[in-house]
Amino acid sequence: MNHEGKTRDQLIEELAQMQGRLAQLEQQQAEFDELRSRLFKAQKLEAIGTLAGGIAHDFNNILSIIMGYSELAELKYQENENADQYLKEVLKACRRAKDLIRQLLTFSHSGDKLERQVLYIRPIIKEVIKFLKAFLPSTIEIQQSIASETGVVFAHPTQIHQVLTNLCTNAAHAMEKAGGILEVSLADVDLDRHTVPPRSGIKPGPYVRLTVADTGRGMDRATLERIFDPYYTTKEPGKGSGLGLPVVQSIVREHEGAISVSSEIDKGTTFHVYLPRIEASLSVSEEPSVPVPTGTERILIVDDEAALVDIWKRYLELLGYVVATKTSCLEALELFRVHPDYFDLVITDYTMPHMNGVDLAREMRRIQPNIRIILCSGWRQRLGHERTREAGVRAFLMKPLELRSAAEIIRCVLDES
Repeated sequence: MNHEGKTRDQLIEELAQMQGRLAQLEQQQAEFDELRSRLFKAQKLEAIGTLAGGIAHDFNNILSIIMGYSELAELKYQENENADQYLKEVLKACRRAKDLIRQLLTFSHSGDKLERQVLYIRPIIKEVIKFLKAFLPSTIEIQQSIASETGVVFAHPTQIHQVLTNLCTNAAHAMEKAGGILEVSLADVDLDRHTVPPRSGIKPGPYVRLTVADTGRGMDRATLERIFDPYYTTKEPGKGSGLGLPVVQSIVREHEGAISVSSEIDKGTTFHVYLPRIEASLSVSEEPSVPVPTGTERILIVDDEAALVDIWKRYLELLGYVVATKTSCLEALELFRVHPDYFDLVITDYTMPHMNGVDLAREMRRIQPNIRIILCSGWRQRLGHERTREAGVRAFLMKPLELRSAAEIIRCVLDES
């Protein structure tokens, strides 16, 4: 740049302009870095979603096998009290895993919201505390104070379980070196405009307050301001993804609630979760012993998982049905082509080699337009209602399968006029 003939003031002005442009470039670079970081995080979430969808099918097949053989064993050993109780616990754990897979798919793909129900939080707290006692070191003392006897919420139990488990494990992590006290409490509260947590976005009214407090190392103000940011974590590499608290906050907000936190260095941290309280009473009663529906119709089962085919055959034959099975959709189609009027119902998996269940249903309907077809899948969102309806699918069975529910759906489809 030629500075000859320019006054000192002009040079100073040009220098100021250059500094201004430099500051602008630095700001643009910072914005670019922020956008690049967001893009990376978005791509990472997309990858998580793709992975979730990919493993859901196989994982639900595994759960279906565990649940299926457990239910068959339960039918056989009902008179053995110990065996029956053990099998019930296996099935209970499987249903928990089933809900977690549904939740993973919903979170990673922003799909349909999980179904909520009227429930007490009290039993969930007891279950989580029982779980924590099994693995926490003796240096961490667990205390509980559950004052809520009548407060009921409208929520998804697995999501509430996840919220509590996440908060408790974070609290335990804050005390893993020095030990301390982990306190979990539950109470009914009535919030007014003075007691509503600031910036929470919730309205005054009746709430259930779930509190998780620890006497751990605490957090400073800078950390507190970032704990709900995705991927932010204070844990060492390999000990946390940073997704825990953002997911907790997301679940609480989806339930029209709020979460607040207070902390002090070397004195501990307290989380309060507020969920809308509803006026309802829950009575615990045994389900009526309704007989499992039976039948004598002829059913073709198609699934590339041999163990699942075996479970289907054993169970449905116990109920009186005549069952044929195939682990290849091409072999199933050939069998159906040779005997188009023999089968009353076809139950087919969706994800199989060579041909998916919807395409198989469409081909079978071309051969026999009146055939009834039930489609199995571990993820209903991917099926597409238009495609399945056009293919003639009458009903869905969602994996992992529960045999009694499957028997009821089968009977309903067969009884359709």
